[in-house]
Amino acid sequence: MENNLRQQQKEVAIKLMETMDLYKPYIKAFKEHDTITMYEQYGGYYIEDDENLLNNIREFEKEHNCLVYAVTHEYTSFGECYDYLIVPQYKEEWDDIISYSNQTKHVIFAYVRNVDDEWCSEFGDITVNQFGGGLARVA
Repeated sequence: MENNLRQQQKEVAIKLMETMDLYKPYIKAFKEHDTITMYEQYGGYYIEDDENLLNNIREFEKEHNCLVYAVTHEYTSFGECYDYLIVPQYKEEWDDIISYSNQTKHVIFAYVRNVDDEWCSEFGDITVNQFGGGLARVA
């Protein structure tokens, strides 16, 4: 049953990545190898070599029974943040993962991990802009 849920979450994640028009090799790497892409201000890269971050993501997925399919990273006035774009375990929430979407701007469900102040970490919607096949958080 758990593998079936994971496969369904992955299918939803791939559709989300396609909806946001992410770089096709990033989608393919996720589809074929579960490779997560990190998006920073000027581009994206695979995080498979960042063992600490990858372990944190896998622990988070296990604890919340969710699937992380992409990560954005930024420095804000309230701390360094990693935004885990996720597909939650509850199917009834899947239709609302993207609450607004146009060609370049998307309001999407995420877990924001504040590295500098874990107490400020939380689930919620964030706004990302798509550019050149990548993402950048704007709000």
